[in-house]
Amino acid sequence: MHSGDSVTASELQQQVKLLQEELRESQSMAALGELASTTTHEFNNVLTTILNYAKLGLRHKDEPTRTKALEKIMGAAERANKITNSVLGLARNRSNDPAPTNLSELIDETLVLLERELSKYRVAVQREFAEVPKAMVIGNQIQQVLLNLLTNARQAMPNGGQVLIKLSHEPEAPLVELTVRDTGSGIDAASLPKIFERGFSTKRGPDESGKGGAGLGLAACREIVEAHGGRIRVASTVGRGTAFTLRLPVASEAASNPTSQPVVALGV
Repeated sequence: MHSGDSVTASELQQQVKLLQEELRESQSMAALGELASTTTHEFNNVLTTILNYAKLGLRHKDEPTRTKALEKIMGAAERANKITNSVLGLARNRSNDPAPTNLSELIDETLVLLERELSKYRVAVQREFAEVPKAMVIGNQIQQVLLNLLTNARQAMPNGGQVLIKLSHEPEAPLVELTVRDTGSGIDAASLPKIFERGFSTKRGPDESGKGGAGLGLAACREIVEAHGGRIRVASTVGRGTAFTLRLPVASEAASNPTSQPVVALGV
């Protein structure tokens, strides 16, 4: 092979790499757009509750009605606080460098943002969180994967069902396992080997919420997980449901518990 051809091949590989990075970034921005829409709806519901019960309390002077109104307002305010904390968690996770990440906290923050959507479609969430070490991951990217898997699970159960989110860890393995299992329609044997191929989708198009159908989600999920040095696998039975398992690297003890640096006293 001529040196010129070698340089050209190298340049092409670099261009492909840059395009892949740009695609991942555009997918991340699309996911953030969906989150912004979801969060806006959540806050609108909270504000509607607060306004309606504030009006009720102002109209009625009796103590029982006002107490009920205040309790509803307090509940809505607490809900708003949870949403705010979840959004702040997303902001904290915007780094592009892997860092020790508490996966149970990441899952809880994600579920707060999807709570209304899951409730609307009568999807119950079950948590099974074993005590696991922190994972060495880029938090916002793993959250993007989790959002995609949870949305897929919800879409697989149009008549409602249950999602199990499980965290586990084997001490001898330097990996944390995160499993998302649904009780939905399942994936047929012919489609299962192609499920992570870019452009492949078992859906006809976006659902009524505007999500899904592009065939980009699971391919991006696999790329993200493998870029972390992890693995993603799927198991499914038609009529019984699907389970996706992420195996993510454990953060080293030194990274999880950095030694605090002494404060240098400055002379005056």
